[in-house]
Amino acid sequence: MELINIRKQFPILNQQIHGYPLVYLDNAATTQKPLQVIERLQQYYEQDNANVHRGVHTLGSRATDAYEGARRIVANFLNAKSEKEVIFTRGTTTSINLVASSYARAVCKEGDEIVISAMEHHSNLLPWQQVAKAMKAKLKYIPLQQDGTFSIEDAEKAITSRTKIVTVSHVSNVLGIANPVKQMAALAHKHGAVIVVDGAQSVPHIKVDVQDLGCDFYIFSGHKMCGPTGIGVLYGKKQILEKMEPIEFGGEMIDHVGLHDATWKESPWKFEGGTPIIAGAIGLGAAIDFLEGIGLDVIEKHDKHLTGYAVERMKQIEDVTMYGPEDGRFGLVTFNLDKVHPHDLATVLDSNGVAIRAGHHCCQPLMRHFGVSATARASFYLYNTEEDVDQFILALEKTKGFFKESIF
Repeated sequence: MELINIRKQFPILNQQIHGYPLVYLDNAATTQKPLQVIERLQQYYEQDNANVHRGVHTLGSRATDAYEGARRIVANFLNAKSEKEVIFTRGTTTSINLVASSYARAVCKEGDEIVISAMEHHSNLLPWQQVAKAMKAKLKYIPLQQDGTFSIEDAEKAITSRTKIVTVSHVSNVLGIANPVKQMAALAHKHGAVIVVDGAQSVPHIKVDVQDLGCDFYIFSGHKMCGPTGIGVLYGKKQILEKMEPIEFGGEMIDHVGLHDATWKESPWKFEGGTPIIAGAIGLGAAIDFLEGIGLDVIEKHDKHLTGYAVERMKQIEDVTMYGPEDGRFGLVTFNLDKVHPHDLATVLDSNGVAIRAGHHCCQPLMRHFGVSATARASFYLYNTEEDVDQFILALEKTKGFFKESIF
């Protein structure tokens, strides 16, 4: 698709904010939804709405086929060996908590190590803190370089024979850079550990092959890749999932129930108790079809180009500090305007129709590494244009001028 035709698929972009055309640059937080996804959700609710797996009537069969069809779409999207390796959850946070509560607490004991980085989103930090406390394990951090990144050599120093779990983001939501997860997976397996990869920021921008990466768990959310909110995916290797116990109990996930005991269905259904997120899964399947219709290679090239274009434009503005390495960013740039709080910056940008994110981005340890309490973040996606970046730069320059008399 040409970019102009892609933008036409996103009706929310066709509006004005405070008298300016909307420039939406908060895609790392959540992406907008194309008509293909919106219409698929509407079709489900208007024509096929029913519970799945249990009913033998026509609507139940249609809903089940669509729900399990979405699972196959996700499995193919990730190049999983089997659709049974795909579990639907509420999102990245729920998926990580499932692994931490079911797998990690079963394998970790006192003195074992969980290796992590300080660049992680809180969703991939707090669950492991709780596991470490409960099991008296050690949370061990990969040392960061000055620019906030780490190398495979840094990871190699941290992972030892005591390591049970290595967990890391594929792409950082602050730095926008990709971590060497394939090499880390090999290193983890060398020491008998498993690797958990947070793919929330990578799946929207690059083609992911879980078999090639060698990861044991791969996790992401639908809403960051043109899908609905409230739906996420936990990919896990079949042989690992089979040994894991569910952490939620109720209808749908059982095989046999007696008065004093019960047995579970096989994976993935033993982890999807109750009425599952039917519409969300169907919408996610439609989002994947949309993205693959464009091509992940095309999306990656476009996002990298826009990010590079924004970085070059921002270099020309005095008093702007950018964080992280200059090259290799996937779809975002994190920055500050000297002497202006990021929240004030974002507020003035919004008055010019430009939507960005401001705060600690659920990465307080990384903020402390940079010696700041908060930053601003502009993040780009497949429907953004160079004109969007130009409007952002113009608004940024106007913001600097707005505060200039009092602080510069």
